[in-house]
Amino acid sequence: MKMSDVARTAGVSVATVSKVVNGRWGVAQSTVDRVQRVIEQLGYEASLGAQSLRSQRTNVLGILVAEFEPFSTELLKGASAEVERTDYELLAYAAGARGSKVGWERRSLARLSGTLIDGAILVTPTVVEAKQGVHVVAIDPHTGPSGMPTVDSDNFAGAMLATNHLLGLGHRRIGFIGGRPDLESARLREAGFRKAMAQARVGVDEALVRVGGYRTESAEGPARELLSRAERPTAVFAANDLSAIATVMAARGLGLTVPDDLSVIGFDNVPESALSRPPLTTIKQPLQQMGAEALRLLVDLIAGVERDTHVRLPTELVVRDSCTPPR
Repeated sequence: MKMSDVARTAGVSVATVSKVVNGRWGVAQSTVDRVQRVIEQLGYEASLGAQSLRSQRTNVLGILVAEFEPFSTELLKGASAEVERTDYELLAYAAGARGSKVGWERRSLARLSGTLIDGAILVTPTVVEAKQGVHVVAIDPHTGPSGMPTVDSDNFAGAMLATNHLLGLGHRRIGFIGGRPDLESARLREAGFRKAMAQARVGVDEALVRVGGYRTESAEGPARELLSRAERPTAVFAANDLSAIATVMAARGLGLTVPDDLSVIGFDNVPESALSRPPLTTIKQPLQQMGAEALRLLVDLIAGVERDTHVRLPTELVVRDSCTPPR
């Protein structure tokens, strides 16, 4: 659909259509109304790139992720709901195969900034500085808060909540399946686990600590290894829900029942945690609220509002059916 199609159908010049699309003066209101009716009838959309070249604004914000998975999808839901309160539209962009490489967000920003978006939310970025000339907010950056405006949750306190829940049920032989070693969130969750164990004066058996990598496929092997030990744990704290679900699957494969033979607790509270069998006890990150807060922060930055540029949200325990006192 071209501007000339709109002009021909409305019986006006292409220049007149251009003035209407770009909100310029010099067109009678009756003509504006007629052109707008034709635009709606034909479904014409002006090129964002062309608009930005003329106005330096697109009124579009980007949310950039390495890939679409449960964590980023929940953040996207929150940002999408919040953008409805603004004059902006939201563009979701996944880096695809590039998302597995350090610096994926620089390449993605270079593709989008300047002509397609006025600002961006980066989800778990590996690089925490942007030089593309657009406002950027990071959610849960790999290296933790730095100079970049950031939204995250209290990973350390959440991990202590999870561990203390297991300790409170009477577990002492507790295994831990960690996240990705390059992520600050994973480091904080392990630190919270160790702190809670130390405060309870319960030693951490290093033979029961594994790296799960935050993915179902990468966590199931370490979980099976852990549960196959002669002195297996009575409970496992997995650093995210996907790893916890992988642990439940590994237990089932070994003939163990959750929670009768093994208690399992996760972290994140993605929708899959409530749908697992049994429903998973977990630590809730307010993921949709994090997405909404990041969107609000980005809009404020673009508008020049002076405010705190680090938002940390609390975590909370969600008790379901995957944990019970040890037999």
